[in-house]
Amino acid sequence: MCFNLSKEKVDSLKEYFIKLVKKELHYNEFWALKDINLTVKKGQRLGVLGLNGAGKSTLLKVISGVFRPTEGTLKVNGVIAPMIELGAGFDMQYTGAENIYLYGAVLGHSRKLMEEKFDEIVEFSELKEFIDVPLKNYSSGMKVRLGFAIATIVNPDVLILDEVLSVGDAKFKKKSEKKILSMIEGGTTVLFVSHNAEQIRRICDTAIILEHGRLIADGPVDEVLDIYKKLSE
Repeated sequence: MCFNLSKEKVDSLKEYFIKLVKKELHYNEFWALKDINLTVKKGQRLGVLGLNGAGKSTLLKVISGVFRPTEGTLKVNGVIAPMIELGAGFDMQYTGAENIYLYGAVLGHSRKLMEEKFDEIVEFSELKEFIDVPLKNYSSGMKVRLGFAIATIVNPDVLILDEVLSVGDAKFKKKSEKKILSMIEGGTTVLFVSHNAEQIRRICDTAIILEHGRLIADGPVDEVLDIYKKLSE
């Protein structure tokens, strides 16, 4: 996955198009991911480790279809439920209740299904008192609780989590972990980014380490965590 970073400052859209037409825009190539060769099997729980800027979130966005890879191919079998960014798929002007249907549609669920699961989502998110409040007034933890409750209401084939369990209170983190573990028992594949080694150990059976966009370790979770610990020291 390559991004073109502009070498120069452009102060307005007009100036950008003028420079574009005159071919005066110059870029530096930045490879956020390079030479990644990875297979994740059905039911696997993969922890994705790496220091800040290693390419973890970019990898999950490519797998989720948010980014199209610059080179190479990606093959995904089944339905993906991505929880990559706080509020992704939400409209901050809409209420929590309205966003249940909106995010459900983003995940490919019918309105009928969301109506059937509405009370269950509200109960799991613990947001009954705030469900008719616009999301712009929610805390980051409340948004995560709502997003998690919607994304996990139906067991997807692949669940992608990027640091979402690091937000919120201890009680909800424990409840979320329990939910993920129950989904794993049902055969859901999990890709999980976290800086919390113990959380990775509890949830995942395998792990990888990314460094400067490259895959430097891949294997059983305990072995990879030992390598990561040495890298982090």
